[in-house]
Amino acid sequence: MTPTGPGVLRSRWIHRLYDRTFRVVGLAVVCISLAAVFAMLGDIVADGLPRLDWGFLTSYPSRKPERAGILAASAGTLWLMALTTLIALPLGIAAAIYLEEYARKNSLTAFVEINIANLAGVPSIIYGLLGLGLFVRWMELGRGLLAGAMTLALLVVPGIILSTREALRAVPYTIREAAYALGASRWQTIQHQVVPAAMPGILTGVILALSRAAGETAPLVAVGAVTFITFLPGSGFFDKWPALNLECLRDPFSALPIQIFNWVSRPQQAFGVNAAAAIIVLLLVTFAMNGVAVWLRYHYRRQEEG
Repeated sequence: MTPTGPGVLRSRWIHRLYDRTFRVVGLAVVCISLAAVFAMLGDIVADGLPRLDWGFLTSYPSRKPERAGILAASAGTLWLMALTTLIALPLGIAAAIYLEEYARKNSLTAFVEINIANLAGVPSIIYGLLGLGLFVRWMELGRGLLAGAMTLALLVVPGIILSTREALRAVPYTIREAAYALGASRWQTIQHQVVPAAMPGILTGVILALSRAAGETAPLVAVGAVTFITFLPGSGFFDKWPALNLECLRDPFSALPIQIFNWVSRPQQAFGVNAAAAIIVLLLVTFAMNGVAVWLRYHYRRQEEG
């Protein structure tokens, strides 16, 4: 029999009041946050959209704002993202598979896991200083594309490891047991059953980590990315075809975040308009990458259901 005394009714009324108050406060916070984001985006689009044309996309930086463009910075960003993916993707996924599927659960692996989680929250400028000391000076790679990409790879690898481990952990253990029962080895089980089942979460985590890397400025400034460049970095990569000219990976480079940082620091209002247009391009790149992550998750889920 449900108690219906005055004290019980008063307690229910208080809990309902708390629930409604929390709901209203939470909705208000969300609305305020969305309003701030849309106001910022609206201001950027209003300033930068008229400047966004084909000439802006295909021109090099210039001291004259009406002639300046983002061609070199866009090429540098594409090179950085390609190299960062080639470096960080196999390292992050392999480390996650080892820690989740092979490593013994002891104090050493617990220490490694704690440090990986801590590294995921380290400020990006620390990675920039690490890249400056390790890649630029100690390994003598110079202030070029390869040093910048390796620094960004250090930045995103902990996030890739964490997201990949979560995706692997979400795969039911019964799938592994069924594969073992059919005679599959551990690696065959991981390769053909576990990783495909975890692929939506893995790819989502990878793309979100790379989206973060695409917008980073501090590590690239520390490594030595230039703010004014009038040539395409890495343009000689295929000059020795069928061999590859790896020396061009030492080319000086810029990137969209660096170019935006340079323009917003200028006193002329026209450079601020250029920065707004470049921000629109960078936002479109990150939105596209996040859209790919959503599509891949949906695609692999449809495959699993089918």
